[in-house]
Order: sequence, then structure tokens, then C-alpha cells
Amino acid sequence: GLSVLKDLGRFVSQQVVTALGHSVHHPSVEADLLHLVHLFSDYETLGPDLRGCRIAEAKVVLNRLLRSVEEPATPSSGAAKPVHRLWELPIQYIRGVGPKKAEVLARASICTVEDAVWSLPWRYEDRTQVRSVGSLIPGQEAVVAVEIRSVKPTVTRHQRRKLVEATVTDETGSLSLVWFNQAYLAETFKAGQHLMLYGLVKARSGRWTHLQMENPAFEILEGGEEAGRHHDLVHMGRIVPIYHGRETKTRMMLGDRFRAIMKGLVDQYADGAVDALPAEIVRGRRLLAFGDAIKAVHFPAANANLEDLNRGRTPAHRRFAFEDFFLLELALGRKRESVQREARSLAYNLEGPLPRRFLDLLPFRLTAAQLRVLQDIRRDLASPHPMNRLIQGDVGCGKTVVATVAMLMAVGSGLQAALMAPTEILAEQHCLNLHRLLEPLGVTCVLLVGGRGKKREAALAAIADGSAGIVIGTHALIQQGVRFHKLGLAVIDEQHKFGVLQRATLKEKGYTPDVLVMTATPIPRTLALTVYGDLDLSVIDAMPPGRMPIRTLLFTEGQRARAYRLIEDELGQGRQAYVVFPLVAESEKVDLRAAITGAERLQREVFAKWTVGLIHGRMKAEQKDRVMADFKAGRIQALVATTVIEVGIDVSNATVMLIEHADRFGLAQLHQLRGRVGRGASQSYCFLMGPHRLSEEARHRLEALVKSHDGFVIAEEDLRIRGPGEFFGTRQWGPSDLRVANLIRDAKILEEAREEATLVLQQDPSLARPEHAELKAALLRRWQEKLELASVS
Repeated sequence: GLSVLKDLGRFVSQQVVTALGHSVHHPSVEADLLHLVHLFSDYETLGPDLRGCRIAEAKVVLNRLLRSVEEPATPSSGAAKPVHRLWELPIQYIRGVGPKKAEVLARASICTVEDAVWSLPWRYEDRTQVRSVGSLIPGQEAVVAVEIRSVKPTVTRHQRRKLVEATVTDETGSLSLVWFNQAYLAETFKAGQHLMLYGLVKARSGRWTHLQMENPAFEILEGGEEAGRHHDLVHMGRIVPIYHGRETKTRMMLGDRFRAIMKGLVDQYADGAVDALPAEIVRGRRLLAFGDAIKAVHFPAANANLEDLNRGRTPAHRRFAFEDFFLLELALGRKRESVQREARSLAYNLEGPLPRRFLDLLPFRLTAAQLRVLQDIRRDLASPHPMNRLIQGDVGCGKTVVATVAMLMAVGSGLQAALMAPTEILAEQHCLNLHRLLEPLGVTCVLLVGGRGKKREAALAAIADGSAGIVIGTHALIQQGVRFHKLGLAVIDEQHKFGVLQRATLKEKGYTPDVLVMTATPIPRTLALTVYGDLDLSVIDAMPPGRMPIRTLLFTEGQRARAYRLIEDELGQGRQAYVVFPLVAESEKVDLRAAITGAERLQREVFAKWTVGLIHGRMKAEQKDRVMADFKAGRIQALVATTVIEVGIDVSNATVMLIEHADRFGLAQLHQLRGRVGRGASQSYCFLMGPHRLSEEARHRLEALVKSHDGFVIAEEDLRIRGPGEFFGTRQWGPSDLRVANLIRDAKILEEAREEATLVLQQDPSLARPEHAELKAALLRRWQEKLELASVS
């Protein structure tokens, strides 16, 4: 909002002049007021990154001014230890930064000393062992302590590149140095200076007797060669932190300049840095004090374990990861608590006959796991607060049946239920199935997807007047101005395709329904409790009885004929098959052509006796409906498909699936696809077709699928292979929002942080106790905007 204000600098200046003219202030207050004027004096000329930093800094100054008004002055007793509120210290005023570098750092989201402290090194290099020049071997990286004999600027003959060349020596030999595009170094270096260097040793012109380093890192030893024995070097003689920018624009962070800035900052502010964690948690969990962790993580002791540092497994890393998780778990706990505090506005008749009548119509009995989850839902609907529950379970475990019973609880209570699917084709599938199941019960289901016309108008009218009990569509159902008569339950079939529905979106539209989210991406319980931290969790951990495990086989191109024969055997017994082609946005045209020509070739050369159909996402809805209807009715025996069949298509007579270019699919995606077969009582098969030569990573992924049918085991493996950022995709918050912690590497720390956060919120839900003041401030700084936390007061 402040970006559009005109003459902000003049306005602030006038306010400060007025304040200074009306009364006499303490010198520190006057300094802060004048600093505000300075912050906004050139505000209109700044770029958005630096404006953001100035606003953040102004907030800090205003909070400090507010505290000076609220807190009475207390007489000092002796020399007080310095207390550093790192978030109140703008990076611009740190030694070695200034306005220009501050703008560069702002692009890496570093505006304050706190931001810098939380930008941990990416890796570490051991530069503690100083070698003699005579012992150097080409191909090794080494540290040497040398004296400059000569230095000269020069230009290459062909490309006219500027170089600086130098010759350096120690008692054992000489070494040539060359720096490219750093002409200023010719002025920096002088003959007789002592340096420490770190770089890759090369044989000059292929001769081992002439050694050279290109663009080595260096540090000038101000006190001569003896200075190298001191501990105050930044870039040499120690384990050195290597930082990297989050964007290419911030290459400055890769170099020695940022390390020098960090060294000054750590030396000045680590001792006395305000600790957000309560002292009893630091003691109880044996964590390092914050200041000690800052020093140990940015400039480790020379005897620190390099491997542990590079794996992020030191006590200092543990301390940062713990705080990262702890603040997140507090935020999620508060978010969940705010939902639970919300009063229920809808009443359910849980003794109504509809759910029981529906269950009696089913040709099977629910599993114990399904019944247990239904009990969770009944308890939620009877509670004084809205339901906000996640049902997690493997492909084919029967989540949809459970959700249908929940929707009938709503309809039987005079309310409407909305089922939101990730794709139109799946919404249509849900509608067909529910219509068939619920028509005998007199429950009306309507489908609302894109498009116009009388059909849509009729659906909108049925939703508005309440004659439609169950409304099925994509998640755009609540975004297109659709008016519900009385929405009671929103079921979101997430299927790892889109994020958890924001309750706020519904509230903005005047609805406060109960929310049930289904996901077929099983993830380990601890991670589920964090990623879906504002939802209560139910797990369906058993499959319906009578289903045989799907046999999964890996083929390469040379075995294609055998795979086709096995498919023909199934088709010959009256069964049906899927042949799946990959389709990704980057190569969509090529992929689509491969699927279309693949279908034509299969019809012509391989399955000529049978009918081969084709379905892909670019087809019109009516075409897709027609193909799916023909496949369900058995008029199409082999269906060539792109990944549109990945979620929710249910044809129990389809017993075999061939996945082309299986190496191009992710593990969770392959498991989802495989779940489209094996839905009947017959043995089913999934054939993975890969190239002659598989990469090691692809082979590992495909073999994991061959070995296991358990979605939870596969999800663990997928998490390990891909890492949490890619695994969870776009969510309300994602692992990329964690500054240091890693959901896989630090899973044990996550559990500890979760336990402590739960205890703190049980004892002090609004963090009002004095000992939680810093914690409360840190929580709001870190998560208030991202998770839309209400002020925790």
C-alpha cells in the first residue's frame, strides 16, 4: 500500500518536526525520530526491494519509540550486558555494507542482521592446513602462506582480457598467480606483502615444475607472516563458510565480501543476541544458546567436524533447525486453535436414516479403518466447532465411500454438500458414480464445471434453491459466484494436485462449512501433522478385502513384444487395458503427438483384433465423456491415455496397464497410475516400459515401485529421492518457507519441536506470560503474514 503514497518523505518529516517542537525528548528518542526522516527522505526514488527494507526498518524504529513511551525509565545498576535485538538492526548500517550493497542483499531477502544470521552457509571448506609451495601437486586445492615478489597488470593477445599476474614464494619454491577481470588487484598488491592463498593448483603450460593458481582466494597478512598464526583471519587458516545467494543477482554472497560482512556482524552482535526460545526449553533440550549457535554455525572452531558441518548435523545447526520448526509448530497450533475456537453455526442430525440406507445398498462391508474414520467425522460434526479434517490413505483404500457417508449426514440434516475434484474428468466420474449410488435414496447430485448454456443455468438454480443436495465440480465451485442454498460440508479431493482449501475463501463468501480433505499422497505421520498442521488427521490404513496385489514388472525396449503378448492374453479373456503416455507442459506438442501416433500404431499393428481408444487432456469434454463411456461399457478394449487417468478413474474390468517412458514419471505419480488397475477381484498387472539404458536414479525409482505396493513406503522413498520441496509442491506454506530446517534430515528435531510447542500452547495459549514475550514477537515476525495468524494477543 505504501508504494502508491505520494510525498511520504515530506509527510514523515512534517510529523517529526511537529513532535520535536512540542516537547523535549530523551536523546535516544530524538535520534530515532530523526532516523525516521532519513529513512523516507529518498523513499520515492528507491526500488521495491529497498522500499520493503525501509518499511521493515521503520516498523522497528516505531516499535522502539512505542516501547520508550510505555516502559518507565529504570535507574541502571552497574554496567549492563549488551542486548542486541537483531531484527531491529538494518543491514545497511553494518560495517562494509552501505546503501548499494544493502540493495543487493535485499534481493536475497536480507534486510536486517537477523536475516543475515539466519542465512546459514551453504557449505564449508577446511582452510586450516597451510602447505609449503614445494609440496604442492597439480589437481589439489591448497592453502599457502607466501610473499609477493612481483605483480603486474596485463592484457591477453587474442581476446584482450585484462589480467593481473603475480609471482609469490616461500622458502621452498615459487608459484605463479593469475586473476581474470580484477584489474584493481594490481593496485591492491605490493611486492614484499605477505598473503595467504587458497585455490586449485595447476601445472602451467603442462609443466609440473611451473605451478600456478587461477583466481585464488586471498587474505593480506597485515602484520607480516606472523599474522597468519593469529585467529582473526576471515578467509584463511580456519574452517571457512561458503555462502550462496538465493538468486543469480546476489552473486556478491558467493564471494569474500559477504563473508567479511558476516565476520564483523557475528563478532559484534552474537554475544547478547536476544534469544526467542524460552530458557527452560534451551536447557531441557540441551540446545546451544542463540549467540553461541550463531558463532559456531558461521565461523566454526578449527577442530569442528567438517563432515558434520557440511551435512548440517552440528549442535549449532540443530539449534537453528529446532527454532525454525518450533516457531512453525507454534504458528500451526495457533492456526488450528483459532479454527477450533470458531463456533459451529450448522446443526447435524446424526441419527438420520440416509447414511445407514446407503451403507445397506453397498455390495461390501466397510473395513475397520473406514469405520474408525467415520467415527472421527461423527465426533467432529457433533462438536461445538466446525470440522477441519484430513483423511489420508493409499490409492483404492475407500476414502470416497467415507466422504459419501459424510455428505449424506449433511443432506440428511437439510444441508448441502460440495465435492471438489482436481480435474473436470474426475468431477464427471464422481458425479456418474454418486448419481448411480444415490438415485435410489432420492438424493439429487448436480455437476457444475466450466462452460455455459441451459444445463449450467439449471444446475445453478438447483444449487441456489436447495433442490441439489450434493454439488460436484472442481475447486472453482466456490470461486465463480455460485450461490448455495445452505452449504454444510465441503469435501476437497486433493489427490496431491492442489493445496488445502483456505477456510478464509469460504468465510469471505459467507459460508462456514465443515471441511473434509482427502489426499491419496500418503506421507509419514509426523510430516502430515506439519504439512497439514491446521487439520486434524485420520488415516485409512487398510485396503478392502479380496483385492489381490498388483504384479508390477519392469521391461526395457528389447522386451516390448513380451509385454504386448501379456496384454493380449488379458484382452483375450475379456479384460481391458490402459496404455499410458507421459504428457508434460515443456514438451506438450511432442508428447501429444507420441500418444496419438502410439494409439494409431497399436490399433494397426499390435491390437488389430480389438478396439483401441484414445483420451487426452486437450480433447473436448464431450469427446472425453464419450470415450470413457465406451471404455466403461467394454466397447473399447485398450485405452491409450495421457496422465489424465492418473486420478480417480475406476473401471474394475481393466486389469493391465502399460506405462510408456516410465522413467519420465515421478514415483508417487507412478503409484497413482498403477492404482487405476486392481479394482476388481482378478489379478492385475502394471508393466513399466523404460529405455535400454536407464539412469541409476530412474532404475532406483522404478525398482522401488516393483518391490512395494504400500503407498506409505513409496512416499517415504519418493520424499528421500526428490526432497520435501518438490514432493509437497505448492501449498499454503511449503518446506521452502523453512529457513534452515529440512523435513527429512531433521525429522527427529521436528518431533521434539512439536512436543515443546504443544506444551507451551497448553500452558500459555496466547503467549501472554512475560517469559514468552520474545517468543511471541518472533512468532509474529516469522509467520503472521504467511499463515494469516491473528495477533496473538
